[in-house]
Amino acid sequence: MLLWVAALILVSPVYGTKKDVEDAKRKASSLEEEKKKVEATLKGLEGLKQDAAAYVRELDSSLTVLNQELDELADKIVQKEADIEIAGQELEMARAVEADQYEAMKLRIKYMYERGKTNYLDMLLQSKDLVQLMNRAEYVQQIAEYDRKKLYEYEDIRKEVAAREQQLNQEHEELLLLQEQTEAKQQSVETLLAQKNQELKNFESRIHAAQGQISAYEKDIQAQENKVKQLEAEIKRKEEEAKKAAEAAGQKYNTVSLGNIKFIWPCPASSRITSGFGARTSPTEGASSNHQGIDIGAASGSSILAAASGTVVIATYSYSAGNYIMINHGGGVYTVYMHCSQLLASEGQDVIQGQTIAKVGSTGYSTGPHLHFGIRANGQYVNPSNYVSP
Repeated sequence: MLLWVAALILVSPVYGTKKDVEDAKRKASSLEEEKKKVEATLKGLEGLKQDAAAYVRELDSSLTVLNQELDELADKIVQKEADIEIAGQELEMARAVEADQYEAMKLRIKYMYERGKTNYLDMLLQSKDLVQLMNRAEYVQQIAEYDRKKLYEYEDIRKEVAAREQQLNQEHEELLLLQEQTEAKQQSVETLLAQKNQELKNFESRIHAAQGQISAYEKDIQAQENKVKQLEAEIKRKEEEAKKAAEAAGQKYNTVSLGNIKFIWPCPASSRITSGFGARTSPTEGASSNHQGIDIGAASGSSILAAASGTVVIATYSYSAGNYIMINHGGGVYTVYMHCSQLLASEGQDVIQGQTIAKVGSTGYSTGPHLHFGIRANGQYVNPSNYVSP
């Protein structure tokens, strides 16, 4: 009986300061590892500081990798939280079974202590004959075996509860590690962005004595514009051919115009326009004073949505525009999304209105996270504020 009573004692785990010390060491290790990566990145870029275009391009490449890693960590955290939820539910069910078994065994032990031995002995001594005695002895044995079976079941469920608790603790440890890695990488992103902004400011202070850098910026914009115009001309030629073919076949060719496209706001995380369309004071030396779109200030990593359905015709990187996407909506109408931290749609891909196509960032010639959103119609940029609102 003492053995049975001892089996009912529940021992709770004790957490001391050792675990806190281990957590602090692990967090410091994650931060130190990311710090070394950032230092190595900045050291590798040191020789490019005199070439602003090359410096920004290479630093943006590092930022893109970091943002991808952050997205992967975010996905892992979501999955780990789901695992913890399941493990927690399983632990609660196991604890409920344990509690039921514990209560049943307490009642059984109390009964045995108060009446068990006397009742069994009286039952055996009051047997009328040997056959009845043997039957009653077998019955007593079966009761003992049942009690033993229940004890083993209780021991098994206690082991299961302990295993579930250990699994849950392990899941929590892994979640903490993922969160610490995420925090460290976010600090890396902030460090690189701060360094980039500082170098752009340094570049601005040298701007009048570095006309070659301005020229590089303007050449990049011009090359980007030429690429867009060539693309538009080719698409227009194909649309004209399709229209003629449809007319020759006696079919109606559906045309699209800017007026009948219903755009949606491309950045649901923010409605703040930091720079409007048209004439403006240049936010940075060398930047355009004739703004060909609107800037929407938003946190880095915020979702960018396709303002209307269409086909992605450009998904690339440019020193001036950073990571950017251009969507063809037909009829000579296009939308442009610049300075993205990540591109989630590729060239040639059909996208639907409201689909996430990129993430807000500060790539290219930019000193803060925002979305540059532009609308082109018939080869010219138009004011997006006339066609879309938050």
